[in-house]
Amino acid sequence: MSAEADKNRVIIFDTTLRDGEQSPGAAMNLEEKLRLAGVLEELGVDVIEAGFPVSSAGDFKAVNEIAKKVRNSTVCGLARAARGDIERAAEAIAPAARKRIHTFLSTSPLHMKYKLQKEPEQVLQAVWDAVTFARNLCDDVEWSAEDGSRSEPDFLCRCVEAAIKAGARTINIPDTVGYTTPDEYGALFKMLAGRVPNADQAIFSVHCHNDLGLGVANSLAGVINGARQVECTINGLGERAGNAALEEVVMALKVRHDRMPFTTGIRTENITRASRLVSQITGFPVQPNKAIVGANAFAHESGVHQDGMIKNRQTYEIMTPESVGLTNSSLKLGKLSGRNAFRTKLRELGYDLGDNALEEAFKRFKDLADRKRDIFDDDLIALVDDEMANAAARIRFVGLEVYAGSKGPQKATLELQIDGKNHTVTSNGNGPVDATFNAIKQLVPHEATLSLYQVHAVTKGTDAQAEVTVRLEESGRTTNGQGADPDTLVASARAYINALTKLLVKREKSTPGDMTLISDSTAAE
Repeated sequence: MSAEADKNRVIIFDTTLRDGEQSPGAAMNLEEKLRLAGVLEELGVDVIEAGFPVSSAGDFKAVNEIAKKVRNSTVCGLARAARGDIERAAEAIAPAARKRIHTFLSTSPLHMKYKLQKEPEQVLQAVWDAVTFARNLCDDVEWSAEDGSRSEPDFLCRCVEAAIKAGARTINIPDTVGYTTPDEYGALFKMLAGRVPNADQAIFSVHCHNDLGLGVANSLAGVINGARQVECTINGLGERAGNAALEEVVMALKVRHDRMPFTTGIRTENITRASRLVSQITGFPVQPNKAIVGANAFAHESGVHQDGMIKNRQTYEIMTPESVGLTNSSLKLGKLSGRNAFRTKLRELGYDLGDNALEEAFKRFKDLADRKRDIFDDDLIALVDDEMANAAARIRFVGLEVYAGSKGPQKATLELQIDGKNHTVTSNGNGPVDATFNAIKQLVPHEATLSLYQVHAVTKGTDAQAEVTVRLEESGRTTNGQGADPDTLVASARAYINALTKLLVKREKSTPGDMTLISDSTAAE
């Protein structure tokens, strides 16, 4: 790579697993984090911020396991400007082939006065101490000026200079509360480059929140004015209104290379898969009109638009669906398709299942093909994601019969396999969904409350698969579950069971031995 090309290379720092997971209800378990880390590495993400190791034993383990698994991307652990935080982060990322400690401290007058309750000189010393200590434990250290966009320029320059002198080689200036505008944010980086004596010894980074809907615009303004790392998340996941969306930043740089002559290492054809996985894991659906990955991003309904598309796709598309991983299927599947074709198709979609997982997914595919005339790629993705999410579960869906209608009473007869044994129960409810969930509760007693229930169709048509998301809360613990099936009630049962399984695992971690699943008074084998 030439010096000029290297100068224009933008590092993509993905914080979906850390900042993204801080979205209320978006918590992920260890298995889900490992799956997502693998997909991020395949996507070509340069730095994966895997978590905040000191925050909990679970977060430490997740960062540590990701550090063991990921080989190509740098694995980063977040730490406050405290020795205990930094030591814990260093320990968590130790197995990584490439590792980074990311330490931060607030520098704005508002944060220093009310959050830190420290004088500026104390903060400046803390910056020096934290980066120096981190640099002794890890060669790659990043320092962030929390609320940097609202910091006093003179003091911010002093902190940045100190952090670089102490050994930080990445300097992040976050727009922590999504307050700034593109012209202000771009000018901030130009000012730092011009005023900080050792600025050329570090890479500057942007980290923009989307409170005013300017996260991506601000990130690009930072890059145009000298920043060479963008901190972002898949689907724009994150606290409050979220973070700058990785897919939007990357595709803006790719499509508008004429105005922004910068490159990334992202394999853009993997973007859609990463987006779907994050949506499936967190239970946060992607809005249809979302840029790049929304269901309508490449849809054309207007007659004028359709006519233009027929004549030349470039009339109304500035990028191709294939460039972000939406491909026209070269292999059509139906009820007569065999395992080989099924496996080949899944590999085409980015899935490589083991023999047991493949067999289970193939059985569900055959059942789906018997019930649904046209099998779309999205159908297969929903089916396989659902199967993978439940592969190792102690509770598995077997069958469901429901009596519903205006006369009532609505009731559900449910059969589950629990720890290898089948159990059946019948329960009434205020509607078929309530009856189904009551049946699950009879077989697997719990006090969780249902805080979210949403349904959307995977594809078009009356025979489309339903994809259901369920969120359960119990004693401060929150889990999301997903399920897919042409029958909305079956998808609902699968989603509830998926969420409940995760909740039981969390319950066991907090209260060892508390994993009773069967209610003896109601269950019948």
